[in-house]
Amino acid sequence: MKWTDTRELAIALEATHPHRDPRYLNFVDLRTWVESLADFADARERCGEKVLEAIQLAWIEERE
Repeated sequence: MKWTDTRELAIALEATHPHRDPRYLNFVDLRTWVESLADFADARERCGEKVLEAIQLAWIEERE
């Protein structure tokens, strides 16, 4: 997965962190969690605040 795979990342985050509420995450933790996913392989510099916001929003939508 890459930073742009927001839906897939959201599904993986929900599976690995089901007890966390994505509405109350800080972006430092979110970035760390994405980078630690087994299927994730992308450069850190390709991620910014807008990318993290998109992942967070997809995770919120996935939870609903």
